[in-house]
Amino acid sequence: MRWPKPLYRLENIPLHQYSFAYRTINIPETIMKRLRLGIAIGVALAAALFVCSSQAQQYREWKMFGGGADNIHYSTLSQINRENLRQLEVAWTYDTGDAFPNSEMQCNPIIVDGVLYATTPKLRVIALNAENGRLIWSFDPNEGKKALGKMRNRGVTYWGNGNDRRIYFSFRRWLYSLDAKTGLPVKSFGREGRLDLLEGLGRDSQGLTITITTPGVVYKDYLIVGSMVSEGLPAAPGHIRAYDLRTGKMRWIFRTIPHPGEYGYETWPKDAWQYIGGANNWPGLVVDQKRGLVFAPTGSAAFDFYGANRHGDNLFANTLLCLDANTGKRVWHFQAVKHDVWDRDFPSAPALVTLKRDGREIDAVAQITKSGHVFVFERETGKSVFPIEYRKVPIDGVEGEKLAETQPFSLLPPPFARQILTEEMLTRRTPETHKAALETFRKLRSKGQFEPPSLGGTIVFPGYDGGGEWGGAAFDPETGLFYVNSNEMAWILRIVERPKPKALPSGKSLYESNCASCHKNNLSGTPPEFPALTNLGKKYDASEIRGIIRNGQGRMPGFSSLGSEALQAITRYIMSGVDNITESAKSKPSPIEMKYTFDGYNKFLDSEGYPAIEPPWGTLNAIDLNKGRIVWQIPLGEHPLLAAKGVKDTGSENYGGAIVTANGLLFIGATNYDKKFRVFDKLTGKLLWETELPAAGNATPATYEVNGRQFVVIAAGGGKWGAPSGGSYVAFALKRDGN
Repeated sequence: MRWPKPLYRLENIPLHQYSFAYRTINIPETIMKRLRLGIAIGVALAAALFVCSSQAQQYREWKMFGGGADNIHYSTLSQINRENLRQLEVAWTYDTGDAFPNSEMQCNPIIVDGVLYATTPKLRVIALNAENGRLIWSFDPNEGKKALGKMRNRGVTYWGNGNDRRIYFSFRRWLYSLDAKTGLPVKSFGREGRLDLLEGLGRDSQGLTITITTPGVVYKDYLIVGSMVSEGLPAAPGHIRAYDLRTGKMRWIFRTIPHPGEYGYETWPKDAWQYIGGANNWPGLVVDQKRGLVFAPTGSAAFDFYGANRHGDNLFANTLLCLDANTGKRVWHFQAVKHDVWDRDFPSAPALVTLKRDGREIDAVAQITKSGHVFVFERETGKSVFPIEYRKVPIDGVEGEKLAETQPFSLLPPPFARQILTEEMLTRRTPETHKAALETFRKLRSKGQFEPPSLGGTIVFPGYDGGGEWGGAAFDPETGLFYVNSNEMAWILRIVERPKPKALPSGKSLYESNCASCHKNNLSGTPPEFPALTNLGKKYDASEIRGIIRNGQGRMPGFSSLGSEALQAITRYIMSGVDNITESAKSKPSPIEMKYTFDGYNKFLDSEGYPAIEPPWGTLNAIDLNKGRIVWQIPLGEHPLLAAKGVKDTGSENYGGAIVTANGLLFIGATNYDKKFRVFDKLTGKLLWETELPAAGNATPATYEVNGRQFVVIAAGGGKWGAPSGGSYVAFALKRDGN
């Protein structure tokens, strides 16, 4: 196996830092060499305890997504440590019973007063006894109906004031407020316990889809939320909104696609605010509670891969926004990708970190990217902690496109993912796979970041799922180390001309114009992300299929604008292959009907279905944010069939983040195919312990304490990219007779 150099980087960590991991302690090396002396040990331990005492209470709970208000995935719980890891065992398992083919669970559960709150593959909300995993209550917003496709959710939000304690979560277009004790809707919130996210968008919402996949954040009496919307047109705008926690009344809104007179309006065509969608905060937000600042990263504008109808830089798409949490007013912003046509969304909520640079402490916000970069800014001013360089990039896009001439690059820390795919990096697993990969590669454009999409095909590397992804990063405030798991997958972006419908469109031509870019001309799709539509009529009746086409679901937009006859024709074609001509004439051209689309989400794979590039295909990285350098980098995950043949430590695609503890441990599932849950030494990257889950743990774990016992829990949902699906939460703890 040939590895790119360098794969594994480990800086020389002083003994005193390795042993105690407290960067604020400066114990002389001469003393450390005399550790055999009891007095030296006593002094060191006393100093260590003093340093962490102020943080001990702050990081002992897991009451919100990412662990705490700063979203650093960090805990000071120390019962589980390097010495007793061998005694770690399954403490309890809760099977939701909700798994179905291709279903997923991405939920980072929260634990409040001994109760664990989470969601299931069918988006039921459950409350479990966090000590034994027994069900306390369950709320089913779908009222027992069968699931119409995959639904994603990364967690819920908790708020409490006296006896008023609530859980907030979103199901399709509805934002619910539940009583945390009973699981019943709080009738005083919105209308009968829920509010409609389509309301208040500032445009006609017919045919639009919207939901919330990553939980909102609480600030004072506000619940601040982003949204997930369609990535094709028509799409809802991705405005960020704050609601009253008690009543559901909207308190403020920040329009990410500016209206006339608003900051950034001139970076779009003059009427774009009426028809362009996206620029949405789907990966979540973070609030600096002390300063009253909310940090919201956004995604690309729709349509993702061709922007002839949105010339300009497109603020505030692909932007880290800093807003006043009290009013929603912009404080500062940083746009990482101008006029995005590569689906380069910010993939996760940022982390609020405190660094040491040039002898001073800096309260900063750290944001990972799909491209493998980390941007770090001072929270109050938006000043970059590390240098950013604006470089000229290629602008030779397809007809009608107008790309930005420069794009920003973070110079430090160095990228945690490879930045350009070359011939030398293609797979050599077998001579046959190398030859086939080389033939395909030589037909494509591959010149690094921001290479324009093309008719012949352009390599996007790292791919649409990163680099960094929605699991986010973990940060250790003691050492300044920032942990990011990363994908190393190449994708092929190919622009194609949108088929022109006939004067009197048929079901087939309507399908080819509106559906085939994701589901393919032959209805085969790109499962499981974009399911095959063959034999769909055996699963759902015509009204159900027509309803999904009309209203949309998840990332799929609604197509109500086509009219009822066209919807019937598409439904008939999908169900039976019958290509009846509709009687309705083609509607007049609109700004969302463009000449080009793309040919779907295509990974660059070899003939046997493995990545067509040399490993690693996934990594775990430790980055020193104080110095802006990578400390270590290791492959994360394996493909079991290859490992059985002796091809091990290849790394694999991974989804879901890590958590880090004060006493030296890093816990992570994430790996898509081997279903492993692993514990690493946070300072060296050495594997300390691993086990196999019922399904892949494509979620960020949580750690908590109940009745003096520390638990680590993770959702085992699988289902990503064809991996087997599951529906269990698995909690680990030390054996009862352990230390």
